[in-house]
Amino acid sequence: MTIEIKNRVEALLLAAGKPLSVDQLLNICNEQHRPCNRSDIAQALNQLSGEYAGRSIELKEVSSGFRIQIRQEMAPWVARLWEEKPPRYSRALLETLALIAYRQPVTRAEIEEVRGVAVSSQIIKTLQEREWIRVIGHRDVPGRPAMFGTTKQFLDYFNLKRLDDLPTLAEVKDLESMHLELKLGDETPSGEAIN
Repeated sequence: MTIEIKNRVEALLLAAGKPLSVDQLLNICNEQHRPCNRSDIAQALNQLSGEYAGRSIELKEVSSGFRIQIRQEMAPWVARLWEEKPPRYSRALLETLALIAYRQPVTRAEIEEVRGVAVSSQIIKTLQEREWIRVIGHRDVPGRPAMFGTTKQFLDYFNLKRLDDLPTLAEVKDLESMHLELKLGDETPSGEAIN
């Protein structure tokens, strides 16, 4: 592997704005007059990962591939760059997302049974708009209700390679204490809940 290949891979990951798989990197690199192979890409990724050790950025492998991102511990400082605060999601939305992630495929009625309350259509719509969930089929019962599952975008957003990387339910404290620890509010700064 040459420095040129490593530099190409780094430039592609920085410019992409989304994770890139090894195959995508290979296809783009091979479009040039100096081809590379899968081993070159893997070596470049390993070298970049080592070079970023101890720095404010890291090479992260998620479900869709690899991306260069800011390390989690740098988030408080980077967040100051944007005046607008990231959206805060309601407890109902987060509980619904957690149920889908841990029990998929799951129907809306099954979510409602566990939560003990109706699931707002707006919550399902928001999760689908964020591309965190999708309909993955229909239950073979009267009414053929939609079954929901998570997407690669869900895994990417939460820095997960696969669903097995989710913490086990034994590791997850009750939702109330998580809610307080993460300082996730039920309301936006304007006072309106985001569902």
